[in-house]
Amino acid sequence: MKVKLGISLLVLVSVCFSIAESKCSKGCDLALASYYVMPETNLTFIAQVLQSNLNINPSTIVSYNKQTIANENSVQDGVKTSVPFPCDCINGQFLGHMFEYTVHSGVTYKTVAQEYYANLTTYQLLQQYNSYDPKDTNTNTNTKLNVMVTCSCGNSMVSKNYGLFITYPLRPEDTIESIASATSLSVALLEGYNPGKNFSQGSGVVYIPAKDQNDNYPPLVSSTSGLAAGVIAGIAVGAVAILLLLATCIYFGCYRKMKVEALLLFTASKGQHGRDPRPTMGSDAESTGPAGGPDKALGCIGITMHKSVEFSYEELATATNDFSMASKIGEGGFGAVYYAELRGKKAAIKKMDMQASKEFLAELKVLTSVHHLNLVCLIGYCIQGSLFLVYEYIENGNLKQHLRGTSGRDPLTWPTRIQIALDSARGLEYIHEHTIPVYIHRDIKSANILIDKNFHAKVADFGLAKLSKVVGVSSSTQVMGTFGYMPPEYAWGGDVSPKVDVYAFGVVLFELISAKEALLKAYDSTSEFQSLVALFKDVLNQPDPREALCKVVDPCLGGDYPLNSVWTVAQLAKACTQEDPQLRPSMRSIVVALMQDKPKL
Repeated sequence: MKVKLGISLLVLVSVCFSIAESKCSKGCDLALASYYVMPETNLTFIAQVLQSNLNINPSTIVSYNKQTIANENSVQDGVKTSVPFPCDCINGQFLGHMFEYTVHSGVTYKTVAQEYYANLTTYQLLQQYNSYDPKDTNTNTNTKLNVMVTCSCGNSMVSKNYGLFITYPLRPEDTIESIASATSLSVALLEGYNPGKNFSQGSGVVYIPAKDQNDNYPPLVSSTSGLAAGVIAGIAVGAVAILLLLATCIYFGCYRKMKVEALLLFTASKGQHGRDPRPTMGSDAESTGPAGGPDKALGCIGITMHKSVEFSYEELATATNDFSMASKIGEGGFGAVYYAELRGKKAAIKKMDMQASKEFLAELKVLTSVHHLNLVCLIGYCIQGSLFLVYEYIENGNLKQHLRGTSGRDPLTWPTRIQIALDSARGLEYIHEHTIPVYIHRDIKSANILIDKNFHAKVADFGLAKLSKVVGVSSSTQVMGTFGYMPPEYAWGGDVSPKVDVYAFGVVLFELISAKEALLKAYDSTSEFQSLVALFKDVLNQPDPREALCKVVDPCLGGDYPLNSVWTVAQLAKACTQEDPQLRPSMRSIVVALMQDKPKL
């Protein structure tokens, strides 16, 4: 009887998991696209670019922009024009619409994304949905491109008063406050529809409630749940029984699924802690180590606990003043991060949307299984309304803030930069080579390297970490991470191996030398970006590479650095960013190289 019951429950959980994985089952008839009008652009061109089954024409566009466009024959440069389009459910995963645009020879993906579609899409999405090589500027005349533009149909959990949304490409001058002021909407409402989104990043899109042709906010139209309708249509019998099953599944299974899986992860992790076989080498290489056994508690920041603590929502809300802006200290990969004091200790709380369950569980699985001095420590979690991860608080912010001068502290000295590189490399070496199973981070960047009060580094944000039971190359159907840090084999083909992290670490080394962004805006009329890897490739290929290297060293160092050490790090970074992943060193080799370089300082 117990076996049958267990199988039934397993089937039920599997059904619920499949339902939860489906992000949408239907779209909506109408969304708006905010099109930034560039010089020599008219409404006829915009209507052609955003043509859909709605049969858009200039007069239709004018009807949605009565306040900014007087007539269809004249439109000012720089105006943000709202253009209607249908919002579809794409493969049950997200809301969007696939436009088709005909281009001529010599046009690149970036030109289409940035100029023709005014950043409503990205060249990465164009690469994903088209087959021809974007580096090939000699494409055939009349090449048809699939152009994906994402959209929103509203969210009854946020508000039922808004049922029409505009896909708005962020520009460098935008902030959440400026958008709230321009639209007369509250900051809280905008955050509710765009959880974890940084409105000041100057790129990407957000979804903003919009007015219709009558200058009114249309309410969210209630309809039969897309989830239930999809299941009923698929099964076609037993409607009442199916609805009852779904109701039970949603309440007892889908909502609690993540909590059950998290607890299972914690239980499993007791026997799967990664262990570092290396002997300790003093405080410089000391590891916090794994939990010593089922009864040995792990203490991260003075909170003694068995495994990880489950906090209540009330406790987290109290500690952050209801997650107020005053408590907000940054944006993580999948949500906002807040400062808190929990049980007398400092902590950082990441608040994530329920849809980020994969990333939430990924971090839980890694950080409850793997413990190391150079990996951020997970204190606990909460699953109530949203997903919450509670970490140790790292006092000195992240490496990106220090290198860009936004930390409010003195520039990092060269010896400190080497120490940070060594600490980060040790953390990555640990998850690559000393844990069972092995993990691949997949989002190494300067913003994910935290710096403590002693200026030692900890690798953070494991939301994209991938399990690799057998170290080698696997394929990922969904490429995720940060452009500028992705190696070619991953960005183009989704090939995943530890060498993905090695490449990204090489980019971080270039950042430590130059304090420049991973992607640099080209100072010409092309509006293209140059990668930091390409910049250093040019530098190191100069007739006198050492002299050229001095010109890109962070000026904040003021010449106070040993050139031989900088040269060694530059050569190491070059090796890490080889196009062929087989030619890149292992993280163990990188640790050895940095340790050999350190005594020379």
